[in-house]
Amino acid sequence: MDQIVIRGGQRLKGRIPISGAKNAALTLLPCALLTDEPLTLRNLPRLADVDGFGHLLNQLGCSTTIEGSRPEDFGRVMTARTTTLTSTVAPYDIVRKMRASILVLGPLLARAGEATVSLPGGCAIGNRPIDLHLKALEALGAEIELASGYVKASAPGGRLSGGKFTFPVVSVGATENAVMAAVLANGSSILENAAREPEIVDLCNCLVAMGAQIDGIGTETLTIEGVDRLHGATYRVMADRIEAGSYACAAVITQGDVELVGAKASEMEATLAALREAGATVEETKAGIRVAMDGRAEPVTLSTAPYPGFATDMQAQFMAMATLGKGASLFTETIFENRYMHVPELARMGCDIDVRGRSAVVRGVDSLVGAPVMATDLRASMSLIIAGLAAEGTTEVNRVYHLDRGYERLEEKLQAVGADIERISAG
Repeated sequence: MDQIVIRGGQRLKGRIPISGAKNAALTLLPCALLTDEPLTLRNLPRLADVDGFGHLLNQLGCSTTIEGSRPEDFGRVMTARTTTLTSTVAPYDIVRKMRASILVLGPLLARAGEATVSLPGGCAIGNRPIDLHLKALEALGAEIELASGYVKASAPGGRLSGGKFTFPVVSVGATENAVMAAVLANGSSILENAAREPEIVDLCNCLVAMGAQIDGIGTETLTIEGVDRLHGATYRVMADRIEAGSYACAAVITQGDVELVGAKASEMEATLAALREAGATVEETKAGIRVAMDGRAEPVTLSTAPYPGFATDMQAQFMAMATLGKGASLFTETIFENRYMHVPELARMGCDIDVRGRSAVVRGVDSLVGAPVMATDLRASMSLIIAGLAAEGTTEVNRVYHLDRGYERLEEKLQAVGADIERISAG
């Protein structure tokens, strides 16, 4: 199995291109199931999860082709076309590997009037039930049953009726599934307390480009007027705000100076505010965002929250950044109950972290020491990379398939800004 080896202590300086957003790409790909015309997605990141989702689409009858992409380039152009759905079943062997696979449920139900989707898998970061997905779809007219580990959904008469649903808590995935289901409903739908993440704005904008009628994009109330059919479109995937934030944390902990090319400040304001709280220089440039640090980071107090709050997907990276800070930082995780699995691995490198329930106190230490560590989930993996970049000696990060799910050619990007990092492939 591959591992990433880092010899720490190098200051990062230079430009890092930010890839297309993983979380947006995995939401845009199932839109190809909603039309029989081609959907072309540009700036699609080269990630294991994207490839996995493409395989799932193929199982359902969607043809996918990669165009105009060289191996040395970042990002790809994919055209997906579902002329005819050949199956409405998303099987366990694919869905178990990637939680985002549940996002085919809404599109299949909208177009075919039925769907059978395995209960999902993905990172082991806590309980992430899909009850809100199912309740929202029921409000739009679906009939749903759970049997043998599968969700079986159908639309009476072959088409959803539309309806109104208020999410009791904000859910990104459930909002995405409901939006994709509603665009072809036989009537209007209102989704209240909907998630407002930039990735959902990206989804809505793509659907509008395909002919959907959606009002309230970017707000907590989405009004969707169902249409008879959608057409094809060409759409560019937004830049990955989580990738950009991750490299920003790497710049801070190494007291570096990097420009995040393609990143948009308007999509990651909470992250940038937290970087400024830590004492970093943060400024917009013509090409993206510059993040620079002179000295050790100041203590931060952060609590994760739905957008526009501080993203749970940035918690582990900021925690790693704070391990070499000047004082004690306080983190509170409100989204997932088991998202501190990176803490024992960081402790192997000399970090001083005290976890108490949903809160964690990180006391800055004078130095970290490289060690063999094991990734437990996608963002935890990145926290170990960040710590390794600043540690004395060599850090070996194992189980890097987690990283390959969410960071496009990470070691190449870090090498280009001065990191001593390499991937060692298993023999």
